[in-house]
Amino acid sequence: MARRSIPVLKQLLTSSSTPTLRRSVTYMPRPGDGAPRPVTLIPGDGIGPLVTNAVEQVMEAMHAPVYFEKYDIHGDMMRVPSEVIDSIKKNKVCLKGGLATPMGGGVSSLNVQLRKELDLYASLVNCFNLQGLPTRHENVDIVVIRENTEGEYAGLEHEVVPGVVESLKFCSERIAKYAFEYAYLNNRKKVTAVHKANIMKLADGLFLESCREVATKYPGIKYNEIIVDNCCMQLVSKPEQFDVMVTPNLYGNLVANTAAGIAGGTGVMPGGNVGADHAIFEQGASAGNVGNDKLLEQKTANPVALLLSSAMMLRHLQFPSFADRLETAVKRVISESHYRTKDLGGTSTTQEVVDAVIGALD
Repeated sequence: MARRSIPVLKQLLTSSSTPTLRRSVTYMPRPGDGAPRPVTLIPGDGIGPLVTNAVEQVMEAMHAPVYFEKYDIHGDMMRVPSEVIDSIKKNKVCLKGGLATPMGGGVSSLNVQLRKELDLYASLVNCFNLQGLPTRHENVDIVVIRENTEGEYAGLEHEVVPGVVESLKFCSERIAKYAFEYAYLNNRKKVTAVHKANIMKLADGLFLESCREVATKYPGIKYNEIIVDNCCMQLVSKPEQFDVMVTPNLYGNLVANTAAGIAGGTGVMPGGNVGADHAIFEQGASAGNVGNDKLLEQKTANPVALLLSSAMMLRHLQFPSFADRLETAVKRVISESHYRTKDLGGTSTTQEVVDAVIGALD
């Protein structure tokens, strides 16, 4: 061993027991970067106002540089009011509680209307283990990126003749580009395309062609493909094998909810819908608990998913320090396990969780 390396080794050995001081990255703002950003807020239906109010309280407590323009709309409306669309187009960013979707009856989903009107073509759901929250599988950290404006789930269907309904399905390569760009910028290692091209040879075949072509432009990212039914089986048996998953519209909705259930439940998974110009952040997985009257009466809705989604929103607005602060506080409350709502095995109310998060803010 070279003599000059001995002092270095001694220094490493003696300093291993002391905490390492990390120098933070210097952020050089441009003039005006600190101005509060306007955000359109849609509280939504059922528990929506309860969990969006939780976000408002935490944002105020941490003096986050955002302020909300609130609009009261509900899922049983025929259309999203034009003033709401105008507000989102002006502000570029929206935070939304769940909107109930009527079953049948000719009333289209306002969620789908918003995505199509604003061309929010990419849906992103981050499903990951939270320390202190026991789950069947460990080391789960999956990002499901789904095409958001096309395919069966977009409602592109019509009745050809009485009793014969045709559903339209097509694909754009921009969702593949978004998935690989997300993986590249977030230092992810693998993108998996989920498909049913063995049966849907034209539609899903086109999807795979797009993914394969885009994959050649990102040689540092591993690319593979999996049939959707095998994907679901692999998710519940070995979810840790997945990193970023890119899917057509309908498959992505099912895969994201499955992954969320594996990683800890829909109440803790953040998400957002993004287009070239606008973004809407909301609970990542299914908002099926929107109409749960018992949660509303007892005020025990879980605010964690929307709080983590609002941290994603803060990063999108280029306020990473505020996002980290909020996310760290939420994870601390979960790991300490003193304040949890019923879906996470606790007895806390929504407000008790909010107060705990505010108390955990550094």
